Amino acid sequence: MEERLYNRELSWLSFNHRVLQEAQNPEVPLYERLKFLAIYSSNLDEFFRVRVAALRSFRALGKSTRKALDEDKIKKTLRTIRHTVEAQQELFGRIFRETLLPELQQHGIFLLNAGLLSPGQQNFTENYFKKEILPHLQIHWVQGEAGLPFLQNRALYFIVKDADSERFALVNIPSGPLPRFIELPSLEGRHDILFIDDAIRFNLPNLLGINIKGAYSIKLSRNAELPIDDEYSGDLMEKIKKGLEKRHVGPPTRLLYDRAMPDSLLEQLKTLLELNKNDLIPGAAYHNFNDFFDFPNPSSDASLVYPPMPPLPHPVLEQSKSLLDCMKAGDNVLHYPYHQFDYVIRLIREAAEDPQVSFLKITVYRAASRSAVVDALQYALSKGKKVTVFIEAKARFDEEANLQWGEQLKASGADVHYSYPGIKVHAKILLIGRHEDGGIRHYAYLSTGNFNEKTSKIYADHALLSADPRLADEAARVFDLLERKIIVPDCKNLLVAPFTLKDKLVDLIDKEIANAKAGLPAYILLKLNSLEEPAMVEKLYEAGQAGVRIKLIIRGICCLKPGVPGLSDNIEAISIVDRFLEHARIYLFANGGDERLYIASADWMKRNLHRRIEVAIPIYDVEVFRQIKHIFELQWQDNCRARVLNAEQDNQMVAPSQGATRVRSQEEIYEGVRG
Repeated sequence: MEERLYNRELSWLSFNHRVLQEAQNPEVPLYERLKFLAIYSSNLDEFFRVRVAALRSFRALGKSTRKALDEDKIKKTLRTIRHTVEAQQELFGRIFRETLLPELQQHGIFLLNAGLLSPGQQNFTENYFKKEILPHLQIHWVQGEAGLPFLQNRALYFIVKDADSERFALVNIPSGPLPRFIELPSLEGRHDILFIDDAIRFNLPNLLGINIKGAYSIKLSRNAELPIDDEYSGDLMEKIKKGLEKRHVGPPTRLLYDRAMPDSLLEQLKTLLELNKNDLIPGAAYHNFNDFFDFPNPSSDASLVYPPMPPLPHPVLEQSKSLLDCMKAGDNVLHYPYHQFDYVIRLIREAAEDPQVSFLKITVYRAASRSAVVDALQYALSKGKKVTVFIEAKARFDEEANLQWGEQLKASGADVHYSYPGIKVHAKILLIGRHEDGGIRHYAYLSTGNFNEKTSKIYADHALLSADPRLADEAARVFDLLERKIIVPDCKNLLVAPFTLKDKLVDLIDKEIANAKAGLPAYILLKLNSLEEPAMVEKLYEAGQAGVRIKLIIRGICCLKPGVPGLSDNIEAISIVDRFLEHARIYLFANGGDERLYIASADWMKRNLHRRIEVAIPIYDVEVFRQIKHIFELQWQDNCRARVLNAEQDNQMVAPSQGATRVRSQEEIYEGVRG
């Protein structure tokens, strides 16, 4: 099966290359290209902290276990990762130096180095260094195999070589407590900016009092996996809290270093940090490009950034005095980030003020740092409503924030539930229970995206608002499962992982196979963040070989190899990377002419189908169905930001056919939502 599947880690690197392509794309405004460099850098940090860390962990296993895991294959993957990342880092550097810096200069914005400062700027830098930077600096001298202090995860340092001895100094670059960029006094018509790195570099001779042979920047990434051995016993919350304390002291997974560093010095660092050659990634003089999210923009030129695309009102919800009444009348769908997220807050507050509403229940996977959703839930509690909150405490890199939200809501009177043993809860559901006609009627908000007003402005998702008992009553059963009132949710409409989702998907694919063999129209349209689960990939191969036409829109990992003769001739795939992050999941099946459409929280990955609580929502409303299918079709026609996903994953742009109309799907969707 190996040659039939594209390597997961290399496919992810191919996705990050697509991000880098946007930084290279002259159609993208200049400051947005800088942000794509920042996204690429941030993505790569997480990749090394999580995925590469997992691959490297085999070294700690016993010899027999390593053999069972195919140690040679893992080593080969690590080598390939290193070579791929090195090539991408070279491209990254060329884009920055040869394209973006010259274009900034054309707009009067100059990112200077220490050797280009005017006398006045030198004085300013010296004063800034003494007043702002010096109090944050720590200096450690290292000689031989002793003296290297603990290097913080993702922190920046200078390795400063003494020209007159074998020792070197380790000097931190305090870009956390201080801004990474310093705006310098400049001549009229110019905006001069300096890395904090160069402000330190300029002052190093006086600071250290040595003859400096060279100063080379480094950054170390550490394993970010939480060391939770057995989630079925003991206090999981305490384990997570203890794990968070250890996250930043995990073993190293990557040393990013200035490629100008002498080999002897690099070898010394490699020994001191107990790294091997696959852990060493050469870079340029500056690291942590995720700081370019905050690069100063002193220009008034609007062309340097994307034109505004403010979230729009929903034509039906905006005119409705009561969202609950609107939901009772029929289903509606919100398309983020094109629609406003405010309706979620409005819905919770309306429920809080409605005397007939008995309770609210919600799943929280990633909330905003200042969460209007949490504020609205606290308002509901203040109005005497029963509020049940399921918080996923194992949402990677949001564990601490989620625990804090849980404690805050619990203190306000909410019934707070935390992580299921051995499984994550990734479904995104809000449920409202209202007394009507002598019983409880359920109202449900079912989404592909998080309850996060910040990411709703940049993540492309769909959210269904429905009081249809087929959906809302089954959403209540999912909460019964989360509250441990039942063991298995008895759902006939919602597809719930890890219980029915995968089996039902297989059934739907099998039906397409049967229809294709019977000469009936048969097709599958899928939009996913990632397609990795081997059994599902094989099932799609089987369907394609039976004559089912398959179209895939995959943002990230794609282990399926499209367009391979004899294997996947009937499977086409594209990937779209643009202004907004494509995050929605859509499954559509021809079903013999009676199409079945689902939106979902679940990708087709092992973890989503087997180790997470996920929900796929069938779309019954004709207008909602039309809108979602139309969005898929628009994206399939994209010839501006779509790349072909082929067996090599070399990210060729979709070539417009001769005379074809220009289609940039995110712009088209926005205009369609605007009406």
